[in-house]
Amino acid sequence: MTPFTFARAHDAAEAVRLGAPAGSKYLGGGTNLVDLMREHVEQPSALVDVTGLSCAIEERPGGGLLIGAAATNTALAEHRAVRERFPMLARAIAAGASGQIRNMATVAGNMLQRTRCTYFYDHSGSRCNKRQPGQGCDALDGINRNHAVLGASSACVATHPSDMCVALAALDAVVHLEGNGGARSVPFTDFHLLPEDHPERETALLPGELITAIELRPLPMAAHSTYRKVRDRASYAFALVSVAAALEVEDGMVKDVRLALGGVAHKPWRAHTLENMLRGQRAAFAAFESAAAGEMLAARPLRDNGFKIELAQRTMVAVLGALAAGAVRS
Repeated sequence: MTPFTFARAHDAAEAVRLGAPAGSKYLGGGTNLVDLMREHVEQPSALVDVTGLSCAIEERPGGGLLIGAAATNTALAEHRAVRERFPMLARAIAAGASGQIRNMATVAGNMLQRTRCTYFYDHSGSRCNKRQPGQGCDALDGINRNHAVLGASSACVATHPSDMCVALAALDAVVHLEGNGGARSVPFTDFHLLPEDHPERETALLPGELITAIELRPLPMAAHSTYRKVRDRASYAFALVSVAAALEVEDGMVKDVRLALGGVAHKPWRAHTLENMLRGQRAAFAAFESAAAGEMLAARPLRDNGFKIELAQRTMVAVLGALAAGAVRS
């Protein structure tokens, strides 16, 4: 085991101070970081326990929420306001991992979990640019059934594993951060990065910076939303494809829509092309099918994962159809 120091922070300012030295990592529930340390993928020189930070879920004017970074996944999914105003988020969290893990995992930790690509975990026998920049990517020509079809690069084709983050991307959440340079906010869709030539850079976090809260701004249409996850088995499996969507229909026409995809890209994939194609169109199967196909035009499949393109299209159409028909309970 690589030796490391351990300290517990009582507030954000203390956490930032303790987490400033290079090699430090913030520790929430530890459901991913501890596993990575056991596998020798992560080898921090210092751990800063941030479970003492805010875990409150606060009501905001107009129906929004401010979610403390240390709130557990279970607490967020079971919160009445989340279930009533943002049901896609409650359902996304419930679709992820086991109840025991959701009880431990924090909201900020969920956002920072790393890919489950087997080549990333195999530090002794596989090349991985995410783990060691410039080493190469064995997934490109290896077993890549679960890998990305959107936004990938020749440096990395791994997918982001979170269910919760797909819903947060669709909901236009805002991430509140604090670091040595002070506080700042980042739109959730800009928080995670595509791999390009540097897949080791996974988020917009600056060195030593800390997630303090996630804000959900008022979005009345989100009360009519859902999350659907397609996976190899019924529980405790990562998504092949997932869809978080909200739909507002007026006089049979799409007034507004929010949709994000999981399991298909290096980050939660916001379906801007589909959204732009659907607004102002009749809320009908033909329009949903055309917009879903338009969204996937940018897809670039690997040897084993071409099925994800049609699977994503079919899942988007099915979810939008159910929302348009009122078959999904708010």
